[in-house]
Amino acid sequence: MTLWVKECRLSSGTNPPQELSNGLGEKKPVVADEDYELVALCQKGDVETFGALVEKHQKRMLNIAYRMIGDYEAACEVVQDAFVSAHRAIRKFRGEAKFSTWLSSIVINLSKNRMKQLRIQWQREGLSIDHPKETEDGPLSNDPPAQEPSVLEQLEKREVQAKVQECIHSLDDEYREVLVLRDLQGFSYEEIGDILKIPDGTVKSRLFRARDALKESLKRTLGDL
Repeated sequence: MTLWVKECRLSSGTNPPQELSNGLGEKKPVVADEDYELVALCQKGDVETFGALVEKHQKRMLNIAYRMIGDYEAACEVVQDAFVSAHRAIRKFRGEAKFSTWLSSIVINLSKNRMKQLRIQWQREGLSIDHPKETEDGPLSNDPPAQEPSVLEQLEKREVQAKVQECIHSLDDEYREVLVLRDLQGFSYEEIGDILKIPDGTVKSRLFRARDALKESLKRTLGDL
């Protein structure tokens, strides 16, 4: 078992869904899943095998959480809680959707809960969750820290990335989540419907509006660069 699972605690009220459906009350047949064998071993009590699932999916889950929340440390905490929650409920996973889809639904739900907490906290502090925090040295971006020393080109690129993330985070929650899942993570419409428990048609309409809103936001924000 990795440190993701060993050292973090499950937050209260974060039990994952036992089953996934299309949001219309219809159960779906078991789907082909490349994680099937690993999941089956975990369900038999193989603790170490869950570490392999963590290693495989943690980067993608962190990306989802960060794009949803816009705060790197909060995203890390959410992903830790998501893996603990998934590990505790792994025996209840019935394969009606891919493991990655089921796990993503946990991350999305926890991200929403964390955003609510952050909004309350930052409102009390007079800050906005949609904008970089101000420090004595200027605005502080919530972008993940660089792994290597930055040169001028890297700084400029990171500035653009930070502004893009700011635009993404300015979207309404229901638009941001479909945009992140589809355009940044490549989930199918059906998978997104399973994760968010909404019909395919709703996924498509929200995505259309999300892309349009993001386009307008990017024009306003990046026009100064």
